[in-house]
Amino acid sequence: MLPTSYGRQNIWQMNTSKLKSMEVVLQLGLALLLVVVHWAPATALPSSECKTQCGDVEIPYPFGIGINCSLAGNFDVTCQLDRNGFSKPFIGGHELLNISLTNSTIRVLNPITPYCYNDTTPNEALQNGNLTMTSDVSRNSPFRFSNSSNKFTVIGCNTLGVFGNNNSDSEYLSGCFSFCGKNMSAQMDSSCSGMGCCQVAIPKGLEFNVVGLGVIKVSNTSQMWKGFGKRCSYAVLMETAAFNFRTTYINTTEFWDMGGGRAPAVLDWSISNATCEVAKQNLTGTYACRSTNSKCVDSIGGSPGYVCSCSQGFEGNPYIPDGCKDVDECKGRPCPSDGECHNTVGGYRCSCPAGRKYSQSNNTYNHDTGLIIGVTVGVLGLMVLSFCGYIILQKRKLNKVKEEYFRQHGGLILFESMKSENGVAFKVFTEAELRHATNNFDKSRVLGKGGHGTVYKGIVNGNPVAIKKCTLIDERQKKEFGKEMLILSQINHKNIVKLVGCCIEVEVPMLVYEYIPNGTMFELIHGRNKTLRISFSVLLRIAQEAAEGLSFLHSYASPPILHGDVKTANILLDESYMAKVSDFGASILAPSDKEQYVTMVQGTVGYLDPEYMQTCQLTEKSDVYSFGVILLEVLTGEVPLKLYGPEAKRSLTSNFLTAMKENSLSALVASHITEQESTELIRGLAELAKSCLDMCGSNRPSMKDIADELRRLRKLLQHPWVQLNMEEMETQRLLRGAEDTSFEIETSTMEYHVPNGANHPMNPMSSYYAR
Repeated sequence: MLPTSYGRQNIWQMNTSKLKSMEVVLQLGLALLLVVVHWAPATALPSSECKTQCGDVEIPYPFGIGINCSLAGNFDVTCQLDRNGFSKPFIGGHELLNISLTNSTIRVLNPITPYCYNDTTPNEALQNGNLTMTSDVSRNSPFRFSNSSNKFTVIGCNTLGVFGNNNSDSEYLSGCFSFCGKNMSAQMDSSCSGMGCCQVAIPKGLEFNVVGLGVIKVSNTSQMWKGFGKRCSYAVLMETAAFNFRTTYINTTEFWDMGGGRAPAVLDWSISNATCEVAKQNLTGTYACRSTNSKCVDSIGGSPGYVCSCSQGFEGNPYIPDGCKDVDECKGRPCPSDGECHNTVGGYRCSCPAGRKYSQSNNTYNHDTGLIIGVTVGVLGLMVLSFCGYIILQKRKLNKVKEEYFRQHGGLILFESMKSENGVAFKVFTEAELRHATNNFDKSRVLGKGGHGTVYKGIVNGNPVAIKKCTLIDERQKKEFGKEMLILSQINHKNIVKLVGCCIEVEVPMLVYEYIPNGTMFELIHGRNKTLRISFSVLLRIAQEAAEGLSFLHSYASPPILHGDVKTANILLDESYMAKVSDFGASILAPSDKEQYVTMVQGTVGYLDPEYMQTCQLTEKSDVYSFGVILLEVLTGEVPLKLYGPEAKRSLTSNFLTAMKENSLSALVASHITEQESTELIRGLAELAKSCLDMCGSNRPSMKDIADELRRLRKLLQHPWVQLNMEEMETQRLLRGAEDTSFEIETSTMEYHVPNGANHPMNPMSSYYAR
C-alpha cells in the first residue's frame, strides 16, 4: 500500500504547470515517436527510381523513401547513416525496424523514460519523480499503438509508473507498481509480475503517450535504502514479445544500454479515415487497394480507416497494380498422395486416378459411385443365383463340422454309454436348444465371466439352468470329454452342483448345470450388503458342507475327481443357503501315471498350491491347500490376496503362517471372533488351516479328515443345543434377506468388511459361475 502522503497526490494532478511545461519541451524539439501530419490524398504511384530498401529493411509501398515515393507524408521514410556508417530507416525521427503489409503494422524504437536516484535523494523528489511526454500520436495520424502487441512496462524498486492520454475528449490513465522487498533475491528472471518489474495492457487506439515515474520509500524497507549508491527506474511502452525481464535490470543500466535508451514498439496503421464502404466508391480517386486481386478490410487497430490485403490464393503488395501474385498451392502438396495437384489462378485442383472422385470436404479420393453402381448391378444377378447354392453348401459343411466335433468330443461313446446305463439323468443338448434357452446368448442373460468362459442363465423345459460356454479345451480333454461327462453326471451329492447335460456339437463343448440362486460364499464373507450380518456358526457350517462335497469327489467318486480351482467363489448357496461345490465340470479326473502332468497351470491367484505351481502335478492335496485358504477367509474375513498396501502384507496365507509362527494369531483373527468365540475353537480352526497350508503336500490332511475335524469343531460351540437352533434362525433370516434387520443374537455375529475399491454385490445374478 502506498504511503498516505503519496495517496493524496494525484499524479494526474501533479499540477497544470507540469503539463504546460511538457508541451513547451515538445515544441522545443523533444524526440517525437511519429510526426503529426494530416493525411493528404495521393494519386500517383511510386516510380521505378524510388528506393525499396534501406539497410536490411524492406520499404514496401505505401511507405516510400523520397519525394512521391509514398502514399502520403505520414508514410514517408528517410534513410540515414548512423554513427557507424550503416544505413538505417527512420519514420518521424524514430528508427524503423520493419514493416508488415500482411498485419498492417510497423515496428519502431520507442524512447525509454528513466528516473535515477541514490540513497540521499529526498522523499519528495523521489515521489515527484519524472513526468515525460515520450510519444505523440495524433488522432489524424494513421498510426496507433497496438494493444495486442505492446504492454506498458515498469522496472525498478518501489516504482510507480503511469501512462495516459490527456486529450480533453478522451482522457485515459493507467499504470502499475513494481515492488522490491528486503530480500532482493525474491526477484526472478523472466518473471514480470510485480517483484522488480510490472506490466499492464494498453487500450485499443492509444493516441498520446504520457509517462510518469515515481519512487516510493516504504518505511518498513528503510534498511534497503542505505548505501546502495545510484539506482535507476524505467518505464516504457514496448513490444511484449521483445521483453524478457532480468534481475540485473534493477541495479544496473543494462536495460537502458541494450537499446541505447530505446525499446521496440508495434504500431497499427491504416489508410485515410474512411471505411471500406466509402473508400470503394473512389469518389476522389484515392482508393488505395490497387491490385486486381486485392480486397478492402476495415481497420481493427483502433484508428479510423481501412487496410488492403490480397485475396485468398494470392500474396504480395495489394497497394500497387498487379502486386498480389497467385500462390502456387501445389508446392505445399495439398492433394492426397495418390493424386496430382494442378495450380489454378487463386487456387488449385486435384485430379484423381481412374474410377475415383475427389472429395474436397475431407480431401480424399472416394470411389466413383456411378461406376460402383454399374458394376454392382452387373454382378447382382450372379450373386443372387450363387447365394442359394452357397447357403446349401454352408449348411452341409456346418452339419459335417458339427458331426466332426461330436465325434471328437466322444459323442458316440457317450450315447452308447447312456443307452447301456438305464436311468441316467443326463442330456446331450443341441446348439439350437441352448441358443433358444438363452435367447441366442443374449447379454442380459450373462451370470458371470471368467478366464474359462461365460455363464448364461437359460430356461429348459420351464426350469432354470446355468449354461457355461467354455473358451478353450485341450486335446486330452477332447478325447475323454464324453466319458468324463458321463462320470460327472452320475455324481449325486447334496453339496455338489448337479451337472444336467452338455452340448458337444460345437468346437468347445458347453456345460449345463442346475441353477443355484443365492450367490456364493465369497459374497457372503466379503459382500458389501451391510444389512446382512453373518454369524460365525453359519460360515463354519457352510465350510463343513463344502468339505463334505470335496471329500465325496476325492474319495467316493469313481474314478476320483480333482477340482483344481477350489475357492469361495466356487462354493454356491442354494435356496436354503446350503453349500454346493461348483465348477468341477472344468476339473479333471484323477490322471494316470502317464498323464499326470498338465501343460498349463490353472486356478486362481491366492488359492494356488505352491507345490502344484512348481511341479505342474495336480493332486487331491492341491484342493486341500486351496481349502485351507478358504478357512483363513472364514477366520479373518480378509481376501486371499490384496492388490494394495505393503507388499509383505498382501498375501493372507503368508500373514497367517507368520502369525502362527510368532504366536500372534489374535492380531489376524477378526475381532468379533476373538471377542465371542472360545480360544479352543479359534485355535483348533487355525491349526486345521495351518495343516492344510503345509508346503509339502504329503503332510496335508485329506478332505475327509478336514470334514470330520470341522464337524468336531462345530460341537465345541459354547451351547450346542442353543447354537443349532440359532443356526436355523440365522438361515431363515438369510432367506428373508435384509427385510428383518432387527434380529440380534448374543453369540458370535460378525460383519466382514472389504476394501473401498471392492465391489461384490450379493445377489442371485452374481458372477459365481465364471472362473
